[in-house]
Amino acid sequence: MPWSCLVVWWVLLCSLVFSKEPTYLMKHGRIQLARFPRSATYDPAWILDNMMGPNALWLTESLAECMDFNPAMRVLDMGCGKGLSSVFLAKEYGVQVWATDLWINASENWERFRAAGVEDRVFPVHAEAHTLPFADEFFDAVVSVDAYHYFGTGDLYLENHMARLVKPGGQMGIVVPGLVEELTDDEPPEHLRPYWEPALFSLHSPAWWKRHWERSGLVTVQLSDLLPGGWKDWMISDRLWSERLNKPGHEADMLACDQGKTLGLTRMVARRNQRPAARLDIL
Repeated sequence: MPWSCLVVWWVLLCSLVFSKEPTYLMKHGRIQLARFPRSATYDPAWILDNMMGPNALWLTESLAECMDFNPAMRVLDMGCGKGLSSVFLAKEYGVQVWATDLWINASENWERFRAAGVEDRVFPVHAEAHTLPFADEFFDAVVSVDAYHYFGTGDLYLENHMARLVKPGGQMGIVVPGLVEELTDDEPPEHLRPYWEPALFSLHSPAWWKRHWERSGLVTVQLSDLLPGGWKDWMISDRLWSERLNKPGHEADMLACDQGKTLGLTRMVARRNQRPAARLDIL
């Protein structure tokens, strides 16, 4: 990690923890993000042990505040990982959640859901995002937290695989790592080159995601933005997770160097239109 970035990181951490009006509050051994009070009630050890990226509870709470949830709803959680987002939605909003992931075994997630006391509302599914085993219009809503950029950037994905699962009028929401603006060429900014990996080219701006979804005619995008302070949330999450696992915090180092100039967290919420989804893969 370059010395300049290390200095930036420590200045940011000290300003967050020790400022007179802190954004991050130290309480009972936890770091709590003041604007996400629901997330602050969860056991930090449970969160850190089950994280697979930026704090999924913070991301899910930021998404849920822009969506309409009620206990009568069936929700698909796509790319749920170890199910933090699924447990949060079930506990906080009373919805039923189909927690779907490819990388995490459904039996492992079932044990986590039982331990969390949500086995009557959260159902683990092991599936790949292009072969989802659900009926058309089965869900009232779909969410995807820190996952959709892995499988949803293709031109036909929304049409072929996701929109058909949502009832007309239902909502779809994602939060993903993203860009402030699209890169102007195939090279990352100079200050990010020591950290850049090819997978980061899957990141896009809110404007890109809005156009990507709306041009299908299947949805009307209600919100597409960068989470306020999202890059700091992502940086703190990675630092805490890395310390927990005793591994280098490469993402936190990258975000400390960038300071929100290029990278952030993209949030988008859309409502399903009436137009039926075509199965373009068989045309």
